[in-house]
Amino acid sequence: MSLDTKNDGAKMEELITEVLTAYPDKFAKRRKKHLNVAKNTEEVGDEGKVLTECDVKSNIKSVPGVMTIRGCAYAGSKGVVWGPIKDMVHISHGPVGCGQYSWSQRRNYYIGKTGIDTFVTMQFTSDFQERDIVFGGDKKLEKVIDEINTLFPLAKGITIQSECPIGLIGDDIEAVSKKKAKESRKTIVPVRCEGFRGVSQSLGHHLANDAVRDWVFDNKGGAEQTDLTGFQPSPYDVNVIGDYNIGGDAWASRILLEEIGLRVVGNWSGDATLAEIERAPKAKLNLIHCYRSMNYICRHMEEKYGVAWMEYNFFGPSQIEASLRKIAKHFGPEIEAKAEEVIAKYKPLVDSVKEKYGPRLNGKTVMLYVGGLRPRHVITAYEDLGMEIVGTGYEFGHGDDYQRTGHYVKDGTLIYDDVTGYELEKFIETIRPDLVGSGIKEKYPVQKMGIPFRQMHSWDYSGPYHGYDGFAIFARDMDLAINNPVWGLMKAPWKKKSEPAPSLAAAE
Repeated sequence: MSLDTKNDGAKMEELITEVLTAYPDKFAKRRKKHLNVAKNTEEVGDEGKVLTECDVKSNIKSVPGVMTIRGCAYAGSKGVVWGPIKDMVHISHGPVGCGQYSWSQRRNYYIGKTGIDTFVTMQFTSDFQERDIVFGGDKKLEKVIDEINTLFPLAKGITIQSECPIGLIGDDIEAVSKKKAKESRKTIVPVRCEGFRGVSQSLGHHLANDAVRDWVFDNKGGAEQTDLTGFQPSPYDVNVIGDYNIGGDAWASRILLEEIGLRVVGNWSGDATLAEIERAPKAKLNLIHCYRSMNYICRHMEEKYGVAWMEYNFFGPSQIEASLRKIAKHFGPEIEAKAEEVIAKYKPLVDSVKEKYGPRLNGKTVMLYVGGLRPRHVITAYEDLGMEIVGTGYEFGHGDDYQRTGHYVKDGTLIYDDVTGYELEKFIETIRPDLVGSGIKEKYPVQKMGIPFRQMHSWDYSGPYHGYDGFAIFARDMDLAINNPVWGLMKAPWKKKSEPAPSLAAAE
């Protein structure tokens, strides 16, 4: 089967049916609920765009034995939410492997002296052994915390990121945290993020948000707060929530927000400090970028402290403009006027980027499969360059993620949730997009298929991609991937002409 028409809904439906034929009937019936094609609705969104329906089953446990690309709850807490907070030490409590695997892999940029007042790229683990499983690890954890406080006195606090054995043997990390917080007068946060909990890393995000609520805002440990005494609120204070500063993204966002007259008093959690989290409830507005990982704490701050929140999208000029105007409207005419000035200021840059890369990228097709916000947020950045999204899906999305995706995708777009390795490979092999954007595990198989690839979890060691300057980098990187001359030198093995083996007679 070959798809000659972009976003042809009927052919996409045929493709799903064809891929499912490889499965046993029971499993095919189950997986069919997770695969669909976007369809236009009668509804019109805020920007006057017709919305599409992306109705798939989501947030369901993966089937054992099927190669899923998801992570675990520990990854969602330690690797995403807590890990980038730079002046706290994050203990991977359990065997060494989880901490080693999650060690500094997300490129959460930060400013500070590593090992002195910042600890993001360091690994701390209680290094569980067999005896710890048998006799418990509470005493070992206390010793680890004492050592950290001795070796790193400038650390403002500690988090305990539980690995699977902790929940299985019943270590009381909450009691240890309260005891050591009183002794050290520092914030110590226990996070019950054992990897086996929940469906995916998504629950780890939720558990991490709850830990912020309980152990930082409500201060269950009884520790002194860091440095709220000198903080003076202003009418234009905002928190940037759910930006992990991958390749410097948070810095790019901060530049724009400050240019329109706002003051960023906290960034969660790329390049963040504990003090920024503690003072978050004093802000006037929470701006959430990664809805999936941080909407829980935003809702809590709205309910308890009256801090409003809104989503924003700083990928690509069309969404940057829409987001700046939406944010500015919340603060009134003065900020709105500044927002228009900033948009006008960067227009020549945007025009030059489109002029340079538009002709090289116009009409190119893209398939996405990522986590967090990227399966929808980056769509319009591609479209700003004249590219077209033919398929997108989430590793650990929920139903509301797919509802929000309807604001971005077009009719006929292939939608897939928690896609298996087989499904994704068959979709890519059949559609043959000009570019695939996914994670590191998918990168090399796709490239071996002769298809350009960009690692869209951590920008393939590039970035930032947020903001106007980030858009220029994004366009350059997509051009480098798609128009690299190496693809013209490659030929798939099945397209190579087979040469007959030499006969024995000829050899003689």
